Amino acid sequence: MPWVHKPRSGSLGYWPRKRAKRIFPSIENWPASKDAKPIAFAGYKAGMLTAILKDNRKGSVTLGQNVAKAVTVIDCPPIFVIGARGYNDDPVTTIFCSEDKVPKDLKGRVSIGKKGLDSLKHEKIKEIRLVCSTQPRASGIGKKEPEIFEIPLGGEIGKQLTYVQEKLGKEITIKDIFKEGEYIDAIAVTKGKGFTGSVKRFGVKILTRKKKRGHRKVGAIGSEGIGRLLFSVNFPGQHGYHRRTEFNKAIIKIGNEEKVNPKGGFVNYGEVNSDYCIIDGSLPGPKKRLVVLRAPIRTTQQYRYEFKNVELLTQQA
Repeated sequence: MPWVHKPRSGSLGYWPRKRAKRIFPSIENWPASKDAKPIAFAGYKAGMLTAILKDNRKGSVTLGQNVAKAVTVIDCPPIFVIGARGYNDDPVTTIFCSEDKVPKDLKGRVSIGKKGLDSLKHEKIKEIRLVCSTQPRASGIGKKEPEIFEIPLGGEIGKQLTYVQEKLGKEITIKDIFKEGEYIDAIAVTKGKGFTGSVKRFGVKILTRKKKRGHRKVGAIGSEGIGRLLFSVNFPGQHGYHRRTEFNKAIIKIGNEEKVNPKGGFVNYGEVNSDYCIIDGSLPGPKKRLVVLRAPIRTTQQYRYEFKNVELLTQQA
């Protein structure tokens, strides 16, 4: 009988598996856009529901019928534009709105300077990003301290300056950026599970009962003569609390109604009191975690379900 090689246990697609630097994600790669508007938005994960959608997949057994899909509800209160930052390769200059327009939760957290919009009209500046903050008071999360992050703008530099002039010191809603039926990339930090062993962390097979040196461990950790251990050995370590991206998630519905709330609100979250966004499938992270919704960086096909008449079952999934 020939020797059969078993594939290694545990994917090296995400490595190293260490803790994220902060509880909300930092994003390095942004897609190009011709529209002079923000490329991303952010909201808090409220929970999951079941949606009844019409199946339009060609060749499907349930073509033309209503099917049940698991969906995620994102609480999307408006984000506030604190300022703008001009970039060449490195940050060139930063401007902020007037101090009287800054929300009370942000006072003391940002240093309001005296630079005006003219400082962004510099020859070296090739890109402008908005400095935004969330407004958790308007959500059901039950906290006060906002998150501060940057969102790039699409379009040419002249149109970006016009957009900054219009929105500086004002709010932006999710309806200003996305619409129903579009695809987005959901970026968040996953649930943290702490320090775990090889079996739970990588799915390593549990050894037989006659193994003397342990059962829930790796049988062979390396060759005899290499003199060191390879990084790919499935050792115990940090499990969860990693930054992850879900590509091409469809926006099924965007609304501002209370019909999305189950009876008594979402468990461990509360009620959604402002704008909300319903995303197809599951998203990384626990409830109350900030999820960044970015314009898709990869092209994809048209959504295979009809989202015009979506029926929501308010019994939580």
